[in-house]
Parts: sequence; C-alpha cells; structure tokens
Amino acid sequence: MIFKIEEIPGYRIAYMRKVGPYGADNKDLMERLKSWAMSENLLHDSAIILGIAQDDPAATLPENCRYDACIVIPREFVTKDEDTSVNEFPGGRYAVFTLAHTAQEIQKAWNEIFPELADQGYQMDTARPILERYIPSMVKKHLCEICVPVY
Repeated sequence: MIFKIEEIPGYRIAYMRKVGPYGADNKDLMERLKSWAMSENLLHDSAIILGIAQDDPAATLPENCRYDACIVIPREFVTKDEDTSVNEFPGGRYAVFTLAHTAQEIQKAWNEIFPELADQGYQMDTARPILERYIPSMVKKHLCEICVPVY
C-alpha cells in the first residue's frame, strides 16, 4: 500500500456519536451528520468530514464502541442541535492511505495498513484516533482516506 506522511492540523469539529458495534450503522450516522451539515451551510466543496472510531474493537466490547461522524467547523460556529456536539481535534503526524471508497477496499486496507506501517518503521500513536477522512472532491472520484496517527 502506498501512503504519505502528513501533519494534519488541529480542527474544531461538530460531531454526532453512535455507541455500539462498528458497521453499517456508522454509514447511517454519517448520512445524518451530512444532512445536518447541509442545513447549517457547512457542507460545501472544501468541507472536511471525519469518521472517528474512538475505541479498538479488539479491546472494547462491541456494545461500548464509540463512533463519531464529524465535520470541521469555523471557530465561531455554535450549534443548538441536541444531537450534535462540538470538540477539538488535536491533529498531528499521520500516515495517510488513499483508497477506493468501497466496503471491500476499506476492509482490505484495515488488514494491510498496520503490517505496512511496521515494515516501513512507523509506530502507531495510540493516544490519538485513527480517522477516515472524506473531502467532497475525493468522494466524487469514489476515494477516501484512512489516516493513522504515527510517530
């Protein structure tokens, strides 16, 4: 797999959270976030959408796994939506893998990413979350990114 190392900046994000097993419900949550973001005029060509699995399913019971669907927001943005929270994403050094936005390619990537990073001498920084990053211009080309924090 080909990846690049990128310093991802810190962002202010609005997010919706789902607690439970990772899977198809994550997509439903992402669609809810995008619908809300569109109503708030946040979904545009330069929008950055993040999917953040907050827990390692190998170490956390499926019913306790947290998934956040996020969108980067301006500093001054305030939400009054009860289902949407605001937080800071710290950013940092990430290995960024670009892949086809299909369930098969994403599953394949999850199986290959960690051995590839180890082969290249990188260690995952477990203090920061792994991200799925979606930028509209890439999504139109059926691409997405998996960003793994490294040091």
